[in-house]
Amino acid sequence: MDYRIIKPRKEKIENIIDLCAAHAAFEKCDYNRENKADRLATDIFGEDTKLYCLVAEVNNEYIGYITWMKQYSTWDAKEYLYMDCLYLEYEYRGYGIGEALVNHMKDFGRKQDIDLVQWQTPDFNKRAIKFYKRLGASSLSKERFFLVIES
Repeated sequence: MDYRIIKPRKEKIENIIDLCAAHAAFEKCDYNRENKADRLATDIFGEDTKLYCLVAEVNNEYIGYITWMKQYSTWDAKEYLYMDCLYLEYEYRGYGIGEALVNHMKDFGRKQDIDLVQWQTPDFNKRAIKFYKRLGASSLSKERFFLVIES
């Protein structure tokens, strides 16, 4: 399988949004595309990068992506990477592309002197859990809560 791991191009932000929508559907979540292009473009490509992103590309088409950000752990008193999303279109799974995306993120961490990545996945995503364990990851049982801040 010929693929490339690259930084996304700003003019292809809608392709990233398509992948985000597919990822949300896979995780049985709603996804609202409204106002995403400008915000993601600012956060990924702006001067004050909030979100790091790489895409997997086959034949000039984005077929997967990984996003992460720097976070801080008071328990460890240091930064870690939080992997927000890792998604590949179904037909491209099993070719090592997901592992390549993760390895590129790990390379970024090493360059920043960061030695830990954290993330979460739904408990029904058994294939991803098996993949993450194969990479050497371990997990903790926790529940994720959401609190809407009303204006």
